[in-house]
Amino acid sequence: MRFLSFFAPAPHRPVTGTREELASEYRRLRVCAIVVMVVVYGLYYVCRLSLNVMKKPIVASGYLSTEQLGYIGSALFFAYAVGKFTNGFLADRSDIRKFMSFGLLASALANLALGFRMPALLFAVLWGLNGYAQSMGAPASVVGLARWFSNRERGTFYGVWCTSHNLGEALTFVLTSLIVTALGWRWGFVGAALFGLAGVALAWIFYRDSPQSEGLPSIIEWSGEPTQPEYAQEHASVWAGQKAVLTNWAVWMIALSSALIYVSRYAITSWGIYFLEVKKGYSNLEASSIISVNAVCGLAGTLFSGVISDKFFGGRRNAPALFFGVMNAVSLGLFLLVPGAHKSVDVLAMALFGTSIGVLFCFLGGLMAIDVAPKNAAGAALGVVGIASYLGAGIQDIVSGYLIRSQGTVEGGKKVYAFAHSDFTVGGRAFEIDHIALFWIGASLLSVLCALTVWNVKPRE
Repeated sequence: MRFLSFFAPAPHRPVTGTREELASEYRRLRVCAIVVMVVVYGLYYVCRLSLNVMKKPIVASGYLSTEQLGYIGSALFFAYAVGKFTNGFLADRSDIRKFMSFGLLASALANLALGFRMPALLFAVLWGLNGYAQSMGAPASVVGLARWFSNRERGTFYGVWCTSHNLGEALTFVLTSLIVTALGWRWGFVGAALFGLAGVALAWIFYRDSPQSEGLPSIIEWSGEPTQPEYAQEHASVWAGQKAVLTNWAVWMIALSSALIYVSRYAITSWGIYFLEVKKGYSNLEASSIISVNAVCGLAGTLFSGVISDKFFGGRRNAPALFFGVMNAVSLGLFLLVPGAHKSVDVLAMALFGTSIGVLFCFLGGLMAIDVAPKNAAGAALGVVGIASYLGAGIQDIVSGYLIRSQGTVEGGKKVYAFAHSDFTVGGRAFEIDHIALFWIGASLLSVLCALTVWNVKPRE
């Protein structure tokens, strides 16, 4: 109980000072809040993605196989999926400054421990605990958006916060890769842990639980937004709205579409560097730099996804979801099916992939489900989509790890790793199907087909 009381919301303080003094303090703390949300949640991602940079040296050292890494990677996603549900409810009832700090501290310590050799099962347990700790970051940020920003501006700042994902990916693929190249894979985990501890310090010093805990009026009072007289009636019917979500086939189809696009999203994030090193012969730093293009372009896709749908498609999500879904499949085709190392092609593929994933992450991962759900059950719709998405990501890691065979052969004194494939002959001509390409591109195309089934669906009240 004492541990749980640690997370109790910060007590409210009486409002004192002139209007000008309150306005100045509000501005300062809101700037601190959004900066912490972006930077610290970006550092959460460094601790979440650290393993992806080190897969090749870990396998090459004989420490773990790709099959084992697949199961280990899935442990994080499955734990994260569960945490998305539980920590969402807990964050609403917590001091978000402590909640965000504790989650990142636990994640950093897990990374630090993984720098030491241990049995694969213990590695998987620690990586799973890291996944659950990771699931504390997003709720602490989203609750902070609700506490510090009004309804009229929350959408804008939500888009700003979403850029933290791409910031974290870029930091991981560039800085962590530099550490691994210079010092080895063990120090990659240590470096990620140090980034995480820096984030803990930032959150603890600059993040605040709520305006009321700092002697300021609530955001509703300060912004002057009218309270809704029908609130009690809406609150009473929340369960009815949530049941409507659970029985709405369109929400489930969107969730399935999101799960499939998360297969391709995390296939590149988790295995892209390894693929470029093993299949195309890039160095770790070169491969990481190419994959980082995905993160940078994803930043633009995420930031402008709302503008794209509003300005070019009249506020409709279905048409851009189709366009960028096809772009996603094409980018994977360029990345996986063009033989040999052609840096310009691989960079172009990652630019297209990042842009499309940035848009689809917002549409399939949230906005489309909210569009077809009752207004008072948006959280339930996001919960359904969220757990489906990360289950898809977890299954992807298991299947990808199995299809990437770590038991390679020795050629010219070097160990060569094989990717599972099938050979067949048509009209006397030999062909080869790469199972990884079939799995990743197939998931992307199936995601497009699932999204098409809800093309004309209207919101249900």
